[in-house]
Amino acid sequence: MPKFARRTALVSVLLGASVALSGCGAAVDAGDPAGSGAGDDDRPLVLTTFTVLADMAREVGGDAVRVESITKVGAEIHGYEPTPSDLTRAQDADLILDNGLGLEKWFEQFTEGLDAPTVTLSDGITPINISVGEYEGTPNPHAWMSPTAGEIYVANIAAALTELAPDAAADIAANASAYTGELTALSAELASAVAEIPEAERMLVSCEGAFSYLARDVGLDEGYLWAVNQESQGTPQQVVALIETVKERNVPAVFCESTVSDASQQNVAEESGARLGGTLYVDSLSDGDPVPTYLELLRYDIRTIVEGLTE
Repeated sequence: MPKFARRTALVSVLLGASVALSGCGAAVDAGDPAGSGAGDDDRPLVLTTFTVLADMAREVGGDAVRVESITKVGAEIHGYEPTPSDLTRAQDADLILDNGLGLEKWFEQFTEGLDAPTVTLSDGITPINISVGEYEGTPNPHAWMSPTAGEIYVANIAAALTELAPDAAADIAANASAYTGELTALSAELASAVAEIPEAERMLVSCEGAFSYLARDVGLDEGYLWAVNQESQGTPQQVVALIETVKERNVPAVFCESTVSDASQQNVAEESGARLGGTLYVDSLSDGDPVPTYLELLRYDIRTIVEGLTE
């Protein structure tokens, strides 16, 4: 694959799925970017650009590969600046997995001079273009926030890992199949939960426009302060415009992501009469609860959204 240049009852539905969707492999502490650690481990080393992709690769690869995330838990991945230790570690990589769709602006410079092949996991996704702001007309990079798109990520991971570790092809295929099945089930559960929200209130308002793919798939309209985290965040014009939208739609709750300040969104909530409905996770897993895995991230976010829009 080519290298990409840049970077209540409703809640119980989701809670009931928690055990079944706990993952098809053991979760690895997202706070440990080295996964199981190096030491004498002679398995192929797979580097990913952020922790969500690392978790997906571990689930698909199982014991066949060692997976590390370049960025750590809580890192802002849009404008990340690789450290010398990142570059040193990358010299040993056998494969690098990135998101693509313009997410990792720092990535091309990071991989210059490395021998490891790079696979872009969003290849095959039909992108949703950003409609406002500095990046208008460019792809929204947050495709992994859709479980349906996540299935394409899994297929791309499986193909890349099978080429890297052909002796483990059967295990990789089985892991990918099980993981895809969990994502398919989660897609249906999320859509069912959102369908119970009154139609007029089916609007997701966040700080960054990171939920376009998820909103499309589950039938939510979308509003946000800024489109991509590199843009000016929470300007007076952005705040005023979003306040008006929230008032017009009578949106009961607004949200913000874990890797940015929610100060501007608090202003939106206060001036519009909405609640600040909670923190959503997008670009990073957490070190332990609440979102130690990709599946838990999706489940936690939609549960938070449903609770906020129905309370």
